[in-house]
Amino acid sequence: MTDQTVQHVKTLIVGSGFAGLGLAIRLKRRGDGDFAIIERAHDVGGTWRDNTYPGAACDVPSHLYSFSFRPNPDWSSVFSPGPEIQQYLRDAAREEGLLPHVHFGADMLDASWDDNAARWTVTTSAGTFTSTYLVTGTGHLADEAFPAIEGLEDFPGAKFHSARWDHSVPLDGKRIGVVGTGASAIQIVPELAKIASELVVFQRTPAYIIPRAERAYTEGEKRLFRRDPSAITELRSELFWGGENTYAQRRAVPQFLEAGKKMALDHLAAQVPDPELRAKLTPDYEPGCKRVLISNAFYPALQAEVTTLEASALRRVEGSTVVAASGAEYDLDVLVFATGFEATEPPYAALVHGRDGVNLSDHWKSGMQAYDSVAVAGFPNLFSINGPNTSLGHNSIVYIIESQVEYILGAFDYAAEHGIEVIEPTREAEEAYVDKLQADAQGTVWIDGGCKSWYVDQRSGKLTLIWPDFGFAFRDKNGTFSPDGYQTRIAPQALPQPAGV
Repeated sequence: MTDQTVQHVKTLIVGSGFAGLGLAIRLKRRGDGDFAIIERAHDVGGTWRDNTYPGAACDVPSHLYSFSFRPNPDWSSVFSPGPEIQQYLRDAAREEGLLPHVHFGADMLDASWDDNAARWTVTTSAGTFTSTYLVTGTGHLADEAFPAIEGLEDFPGAKFHSARWDHSVPLDGKRIGVVGTGASAIQIVPELAKIASELVVFQRTPAYIIPRAERAYTEGEKRLFRRDPSAITELRSELFWGGENTYAQRRAVPQFLEAGKKMALDHLAAQVPDPELRAKLTPDYEPGCKRVLISNAFYPALQAEVTTLEASALRRVEGSTVVAASGAEYDLDVLVFATGFEATEPPYAALVHGRDGVNLSDHWKSGMQAYDSVAVAGFPNLFSINGPNTSLGHNSIVYIIESQVEYILGAFDYAAEHGIEVIEPTREAEEAYVDKLQADAQGTVWIDGGCKSWYVDQRSGKLTLIWPDFGFAFRDKNGTFSPDGYQTRIAPQALPQPAGV
């Protein structure tokens, strides 16, 4: 497609990760091929395309971290490595016939609603699209976050974010600093400890880490999954409800909270005998306030001969010398930033303009919010998958994505059945929904757990990322479309015509 081309589709999907592909598959399967996917990169996969760092793997069991309508009997292990998940998404796109609908290298530059024409105009780096519906599926882990470090631009060695791993940089025998000890870092550090001559891990806040119940699936198990798909369904159910059972920890129910804390601290005690190091690795907040991590390899890697745990943040850089907040100095060759993503303030919001040109990031200046966690007042015919209040701290995001896909398809069907060209939640409905969510969040570990996390928007103190309830409750509430709370406009051609016309 050239820059001069304008293509119109009924549904324009932004992103080709689990969210975008999930909606596209369901559309394609029901015979609706009037859609396009714009993807800024040159392959599908989203997070799993971008995160190619050593040791990348999922911390949700594979048979649950996959589409229920595309079970995979051949997952290699309980927690599959990143390349395997990426291949699963590539296969899904190819086998479901989605690739002709995907426009690669199409970075969204602007999306604007035209109320007179009742359509979106979306400008990309690969051309312009118009669409009746715009669906964002960019997720929470799309745009990397870099801390502001004094002097970083003058660091002479290689420096890169974990989500943009530079495989051209030789790391064997190098002095490497890893900034961060979150979900990516605990997978990266064990791999770098095997090859670095010196490894310094900068920890701003310790995490609760529990054992990783990892094992490979046997060939016999895979044969069973191939012969009897119901075995996968049963396993998915077992994994899902096992995850749901841990939600009581997030609600700070004392006995469950203490059980979760004991599991993590027992794991720490078993793997770290040195009391001084153990103290540095012991959180001072409630488990679940920040993401609970799973690893059997991180603590041992911190005790490798080459590794130093610097229990403070990276403060500034002076040439090849980096200085921690504690004042400790280290001479390093490479800096790896495992510092997370722009989750609470997603960059794509600044590109989206709704009715009267209102910018989505301005609408979200006090934190992301959406009616039923999917639609935004003032932004007609816009739906967001994996957007505000959709993350789960205890279960699979794919379950949420599938729930939202079902909701969106229901909205499309309702509009088609009633001749509706514009559908949009009212501001009153959105505010009431958000107020209820924030009330429900009170008393949870995310609000009252004694930590700062990316789940909470620091501008307002609102819980904007996490769904503050069980996963099944999200589907019960937001898995089926209802016109309640929406305002609509009938298409002119659907209006009754005067007699004799």
